[in-house]
Amino acid sequence: MAGVLWDPTQSQSDFMLRDTCIVLSPDDDVVGSSSKKAAHVFSPGQPRGVLHRAFSVFLFDESSGELLLQKRAASKITFPNVWTNTCCSHPLHGMEVDEVDGPEDVKDGSVKGAKSAAIRKLGHELGIEADELKVEDFKFLTRLHYWAADTVTHGEKSPWGEHEIDYVLFMTVPSKESVTLKPHPDEVDDVMWVSQAKLLEMFDDKTLLFSPWFRIITNRWVIGSTDSESGEKKAGWWDDLDRTMKTDDFCDYGTIHRFDPPEEHMGGAGDAGEWLVGGDEAGKG
Repeated sequence: MAGVLWDPTQSQSDFMLRDTCIVLSPDDDVVGSSSKKAAHVFSPGQPRGVLHRAFSVFLFDESSGELLLQKRAASKITFPNVWTNTCCSHPLHGMEVDEVDGPEDVKDGSVKGAKSAAIRKLGHELGIEADELKVEDFKFLTRLHYWAADTVTHGEKSPWGEHEIDYVLFMTVPSKESVTLKPHPDEVDDVMWVSQAKLLEMFDDKTLLFSPWFRIITNRWVIGSTDSESGEKKAGWWDDLDRTMKTDDFCDYGTIHRFDPPEEHMGGAGDAGEWLVGGDEAGKG
């Protein structure tokens, strides 16, 4: 079946109805499809929505080591007004360029479907030209399975949330000037290049909101940490971008890391509570 052209001029409501998300088993096998709206509804019947595939892009300036953040637009239906990584969205069924990866694509780390979706959405959300990005320049690092009710912006009985297996993609560009940035006003309210120190300062600012997936990925892998008992410093992916991008030292294609959300993102219309607390094998029953 031939893929279709995707219309970036649609409204947020149209995207919710027409985008066809890739529905998954807990092992990341493709088992069906769902409208974007149906996949993100939290209700008593589906307290964590429908598990679907996503990607999260972290774009860095090689010359300064800074990470590009975006603030999701106030007009977004899910998780509006939150700061997050450069781009986070969904590969879709039926695209002109196939965005559906299979087990072999994950095993060899190629995941051209997720990377093609990333190029499509970096253009749509941030105005980055397609010829400024190459599929082969993205570095696929790992996958995480998480869920989160959008209770911070929609209230404790929020009808919206996320439940995703998220493919984490890093990319570097020579400098800020080497990419075009023309954020789409319906998608992005603001952008900012930040150092690690600046991001940690922002995390401490209680007036700022952040997406739960961004906090999980950043705190688990992106920023280095110090062992509380031994005092040993564990390098984060951001600490040595050259190593991260040019070696497979940090790549983990075989594990799907599983996370419950921070407490403030539990609940929602389905009163969802802890579920993935058992770690990588949790949530599979």
